[in-house]
Amino acid sequence: MRNLIWGATFLRAYKRTIKKRPAQKKDIEKALRLLADDPFTPQLETHKLKGKLAGTWACRISYDLRIIFDFIKNDKQKDDDILLIELGTHDEVY
Repeated sequence: MRNLIWGATFLRAYKRTIKKRPAQKKDIEKALRLLADDPFTPQLETHKLKGKLAGTWACRISYDLRIIFDFIKNDKQKDDDILLIELGTHDEVY
């Protein structure tokens, strides 16, 4: 299991999203659990980004909701940590 590191921008976006869409809180929490267990599980449709976000990764929470993240080396364990960068709709994060 990987450690999830909540970036300040991600935390603000999480709070904003929960406030606007409280029904999606469970979907977000489920996606975060899946991400910590296996970031490449097919449900998340994880993919590497290009362009201005090159080098980062994205995964799908729902039809229009995405998480942008990056892998951070962790010398103390085998798996890299995951830095959560952004959360929002497709148009908000891209």
